[in-house]
Amino acid sequence: MQLRQYQQQAIDDTRAAIRNGARAPLLVLPTGGGKTVIFATIAATAAAKGNRVLILVHRRELIHQASSKLAWVGLEHGIIAAGLPTTDALVQIASVQTLARRLAHMTWQPSLIIIDEAHHATAGQWERILNHWPDAYRLGVTATPCRLDGRGLGAAFDRLVLGPSVSDLIEKEYLSKYRVFCPPMIADLSQVKARAGDYKIEEAEKQMVRAEVTGDAVQHYKKYANGQKAIAFALTVAHAELVSEAFNESGIAAEVIKGEMSTAERESLVERFKLGTVQVLVSVNVVSEGFDCPDASCAIILRPTKSESLYLQQVGRVLRPAEGKRHAVILDHVANVPRHGLPCDHRQWSLEDKPAGGIVAVKQCPECFAVFHPQPTCPVCGADLSSGDPKDRNDKTYSDEELIEVQIPERNPQGLPVIVDFGDHAPNARGYFIDKVDSSGHYWIRKGGGHPFLINKSKVTIDSEAEQKIKATSQGKARTLEQLVELGKIRGMKNPAGWARHVYLARQRK
Repeated sequence: MQLRQYQQQAIDDTRAAIRNGARAPLLVLPTGGGKTVIFATIAATAAAKGNRVLILVHRRELIHQASSKLAWVGLEHGIIAAGLPTTDALVQIASVQTLARRLAHMTWQPSLIIIDEAHHATAGQWERILNHWPDAYRLGVTATPCRLDGRGLGAAFDRLVLGPSVSDLIEKEYLSKYRVFCPPMIADLSQVKARAGDYKIEEAEKQMVRAEVTGDAVQHYKKYANGQKAIAFALTVAHAELVSEAFNESGIAAEVIKGEMSTAERESLVERFKLGTVQVLVSVNVVSEGFDCPDASCAIILRPTKSESLYLQQVGRVLRPAEGKRHAVILDHVANVPRHGLPCDHRQWSLEDKPAGGIVAVKQCPECFAVFHPQPTCPVCGADLSSGDPKDRNDKTYSDEELIEVQIPERNPQGLPVIVDFGDHAPNARGYFIDKVDSSGHYWIRKGGGHPFLINKSKVTIDSEAEQKIKATSQGKARTLEQLVELGKIRGMKNPAGWARHVYLARQRK
């Protein structure tokens, strides 16, 4: 097995950066691009010259992955991890957690430190280890050189080495093509608060564990990816168990993979997944980084996140090509794609701090819910999304004549409630609101904390009954149990009475 041309180019570029004075280059290569193969080759070259090389990883899966690649290049190495004997090999793979505890007693001195998943490098234990050997050269490798807090990685690295982009690797068939679908969001994340820059897990979980949310995930999997190996990303173990149960009840074999499992348990489960005995693997913070199963072709995103890095790591799990895989399917139930962009979008990586926020240029087809770069025709279902010559339009047209101007009353910042007909996908879906009226007089709707999209007049009617109850659309103003029930109905909840009781009793306990 030989290095691909772009992998050898990445190695050459990294060496050139060091020759030009860099002591800590950071190599950026997309998930699935072969970062482990690259740093294993660099480690072998360094060891052949008598240099000691330390490879830092932070998950058990990554230790195994790095070890297998070092064995592939024929490189003898040791592993510094709990329960394993120490060796004096020139190359050592170290668990960050174990090495941090042993630093005071370490006599082994590295000349080169390779940091896998290097976007973690400025965090506590990583920083302690790097500062312990300040004279060693560093090489960071990552697919996502960004942090949730927007701080750059310039404190740990001094040169950025950019490999090919996701779109480049897809074009050359080193990564799989993909389709993205964002079904109308049932979970309401608009009131979920943040902690350390991301959604509070416990608050987001309250929205995601609802039966209608998991049921929606199962139905859309059956519609767009039935029979394919899928990885579902959940918030917590409890959430994952509910998702797994929903799939199993629908006749789809699913199991939960979590950090508390032993290595043997996890390896056994992953093997059953690869063999197809388990069809849906529901992950809780386990397979975001370092997981390698090329025939996994569907990602079910049930964990909302403001972390671009986490999002890209998750969708990257299903972009590896495999025999018979025409394209990967990404089912985004939490609007992460509109929040962070499509996997192949060009990203201006930098070692500098990055401001938060920004607008992502994606478009959604109201007919099939596919998400793509703005274009006049849906690439999935063929719906005409242009406003061109009327003679070229079909019954899925979105033209000036068919879209009506609606004035949004100031008393209701969410706009007028509407009933939406999505045909066979979700007939008479409730809980949508007019979000905005653009300069052309077109109007856009959204649901809860979801992203707005342009809608055809023929698909929408104003909910006049709900409009009369507009004063109850503010949860803060709905004080009685009856008002909360009415609010639940207006929001389109399947069990408004149950939700109302939950909110009402929670208030009483405060």
